[in-house]
Amino acid sequence: MWCIAELDEEYIACMEDVLAVYEQPHCEEEPVVCVDEKPVVLHADVRPPRPARPGRIARRDSEYRREGTANVFCGVEPKAGRHFTRVTPNRSSPQFADFLVEIASQYPKAKTIHLVMDNLSSHTRKALTDSFGEQIGGWIWNRFTPHYTPKHGSWLNQAEIEIGLFSRQCLGERRIPTLQDLEREAGAWNETINRHRVLIH
Repeated sequence: MWCIAELDEEYIACMEDVLAVYEQPHCEEEPVVCVDEKPVVLHADVRPPRPARPGRIARRDSEYRREGTANVFCGVEPKAGRHFTRVTPNRSSPQFADFLVEIASQYPKAKTIHLVMDNLSSHTRKALTDSFGEQIGGWIWNRFTPHYTPKHGSWLNQAEIEIGLFSRQCLGERRIPTLQDLEREAGAWNETINRHRVLIH
């Protein structure tokens, strides 16, 4: 459920800033990219699934073994149908910095990249300067124009829709036991959704 905070001046200002960015027509020189993270619990089967046979569907035992957790960074340029997915062991600042480098590399000719994100502590210039130094990290951060959703208003971020698509279409009800398996599945999903240029309206 979404929690709407008190609509004070700060909340409304952040909300209106994000909505104004969404209202702009698509522009290759100033793309709008929304980013967020999704934690994923890794599960392995304890017993092999029973395959399908005539008259009976495949079955999976209800028992499973927990294999730890992972993180998936999801990014989307909603009006262009460009999707970015990066699987990491966690959502730490260095991992986020690497994700931003990946996004920046996809827009070499952009004047600026409008970056919509929530207020997580790692979503800052410091994540880049700590990872790459003041000069290079600062240069990478300056490729972006950040737009923060209001506190308790992360639902305004269209990356939430992207995470919903990823959760349903890639993860589904399957059990994914390892980080490498998750990387492979996320990569295949990302390739497919980019091939179809799925937009968010």
